[in-house]
Amino acid sequence: MLSGNLRVAVLLVTALLSFPRLASATTSVEEANTLTRQFVQRTMTEERIPGLQIAVIKDGKVVLSESHGWANVENKVPVTPKTLFPINSAAKTFTGVAMMQLVEAGRVDLDAPISRYLYDLPTAWQSIRVRQLLGHTSGLPDIVDQHGLIGGGTELDAWKAVKALPMEAPIGDQFAYNQTNYGLLAQIIIKQTGMAYEQYLAQRQFAPVNMPLTTFGDSYDLLPNAVTMYSYSPRGTLAKNDGDRLSHWVYDIPYSLWAGGGIQTTADELSRWLIAVSNGWLISKDDLQRMWTPEKLNDGTDSDWSAGWPVLQAAPPRQVAGIGGARAAFFVYPDDGLAIVILTNLAGVNPQRFIPKIAEFYTAQR
Repeated sequence: MLSGNLRVAVLLVTALLSFPRLASATTSVEEANTLTRQFVQRTMTEERIPGLQIAVIKDGKVVLSESHGWANVENKVPVTPKTLFPINSAAKTFTGVAMMQLVEAGRVDLDAPISRYLYDLPTAWQSIRVRQLLGHTSGLPDIVDQHGLIGGGTELDAWKAVKALPMEAPIGDQFAYNQTNYGLLAQIIIKQTGMAYEQYLAQRQFAPVNMPLTTFGDSYDLLPNAVTMYSYSPRGTLAKNDGDRLSHWVYDIPYSLWAGGGIQTTADELSRWLIAVSNGWLISKDDLQRMWTPEKLNDGTDSDWSAGWPVLQAAPPRQVAGIGGARAAFFVYPDDGLAIVILTNLAGVNPQRFIPKIAEFYTAQR
């Protein structure tokens, strides 16, 4: 479900904002790769991760890309470079890039009220700025709860239900992560391009950077080469040793919320996209910096997010991220020329917890 997984993930990452840099300045990329392989293998054992992909980008090049473990445990299907992993809420970074592309095309103004683009909004929603949807400072109620879509019925029922709820907070007053924001951003993309959200991304992001495998879907979709998702004791039974029982994890990403969490991809293809974004190939470098700048709250302080990206550290050395489903994450360190991608098929492993350790291996090369 699109529940509060990312809320938990952001809290976990907050404690890691300033990871220590190693004193040594002699580590080569090859040595860093060796240390990373050892660390990944040890972490997979300790965390009991069935399957994993990792990619490391240094100075615009992929210096490490590996696949480990099982895509499907019960049938002994190995993870390969072509195995698809869901990135869940990390998909919001793609939506952030899409909105900046529309800004550059003159189709969207981030400071405009969303009522300029959407016409069936409750009165209380109409003055929300587009940038406030991107940065989760809109004050909107959430269209999902711990059980999934609210409203007890279809996606249309959920949208009717959320529009009937009161605002959670004054517009722009506070950061509050929710899925309503990105459902509305998808609607803006559809209105301003005349294309479905997934078609726009396929044409304007996936195709230009060579991402032929990347697609959309969840546990209910039949996707070739997709991993099986797992969790330890997801049903919480009282059986003896239940905490050691690996079971299937089923997750549901409704179509109207794909902009917030529906992408399935590989570490290799995600790396190509990160290189393209960082090099200014999909949006200009000026707009890249704007996209990675934290949204301001009404009191002038920084929010936790920028335009689609959690901002882990705004001051140099900067850190921005994509974090999804407590099982996938990528960190970008713009000032270090470094990015790290880890995709897993174990719900709750929160790979953002150990990406900073891997980063140490590569930043130690100074």
